[in-house]
Amino acid sequence: MHVTHLSLADFRSYARVEVPLDPGVSVFVGANGQGKTNLVEAVGYLATLGSHRVASDAPLVRMGAERAVIRAAVTQGERQQLVELELNPGRANRARINRSSQVRPRDVLGIVRTVLFAPEDLALVKGDPGERRRFLDELITARSPRMAGVRSDYERVLKQRNTLLKSAAMARRHGGRSMDMSTLDVWDQHLAQVGAELLAQRLDLIAVLQPMTDKAYEQLAPGGGPVLLEYRSSVGGGVGAGQSREELYGLLLAALVEARKQEIERGVTLVGPHRDDLVLKLGELPAKGYASHGESWSYALSLRLASYDLLRGEGNEPVLVLDDVFAELDARRRERLAELVAPGEQVLVTAAVDDDVPGVLSGARYVVSGGEVARV
Repeated sequence: MHVTHLSLADFRSYARVEVPLDPGVSVFVGANGQGKTNLVEAVGYLATLGSHRVASDAPLVRMGAERAVIRAAVTQGERQQLVELELNPGRANRARINRSSQVRPRDVLGIVRTVLFAPEDLALVKGDPGERRRFLDELITARSPRMAGVRSDYERVLKQRNTLLKSAAMARRHGGRSMDMSTLDVWDQHLAQVGAELLAQRLDLIAVLQPMTDKAYEQLAPGGGPVLLEYRSSVGGGVGAGQSREELYGLLLAALVEARKQEIERGVTLVGPHRDDLVLKLGELPAKGYASHGESWSYALSLRLASYDLLRGEGNEPVLVLDDVFAELDARRRERLAELVAPGEQVLVTAAVDDDVPGVLSGARYVVSGGEVARV
């Protein structure tokens, strides 16, 4: 799969830009602040319905504009599709496929698939658990777009349950009449049901990703491993790969019942996939807090390389995006990473300095400056 044309209107710094793209390597070169990352961010948004740089859509709309539009022509084998997203901060976003089909934004998931390497990836190793949960859930959705609906359902149920718990906590603190908790029983069941599906998908993903990540780390840092991906559930130690949805549902429901008193006291849901973590180990020790800067970079890159190998092996090769990564790496890691990704069907690279990009990544070159993108 590859993107053959990218069109942006009022997205970030671009009033309007048209970028024809070829398969293979495309390198966007320009000084910082000229809009290189904005281009690949738009491609990534089509794949995930989110940005790797900001949490909301508002910063993606050019100052003074009401909305932004991302449009891409995509080729997969003999099939060609045109996918479009209209970003409307404060209102519902809109989507179209092949110009005429009005669809939900999440219906475009799977048309474009990306694996993104960016400086922010260091947070996968050094950041909080939310970074690693996002990594898992975005990869799950890339493998199975229907999981976008499951994730949305989980967030909705979690929000409703938290609202009920907060009301119960407030009533308790102010000495009011105790609330009828039978409604909470219903939300427990909903949360456990949807949570079990999300949890099962995460556990399955980790089991598949583990050997691929270990292999990628060995390629980037020979002799530096092994690496271990360990899922830490808020339910406790009884959760593991291979368990059925029914078993996970039972474990989640029991954990919610056990935690209820504490949850009512604090007014928030303390059990569920939203409280879990992916512990990254290097040898016997957790990488967070123990791995060096170079080891942390190698670990983060290994997770991305493993993601790429997984998606490619499942039949729809993603677009590889390397956003200003080479400036963060030493010469040895630059060369190793470049050699590993160079054969990709489509590789989009951004760099402030052309010399930072290893020679093996030869292909189209674009200069990005003053809101314009010119092929050279």
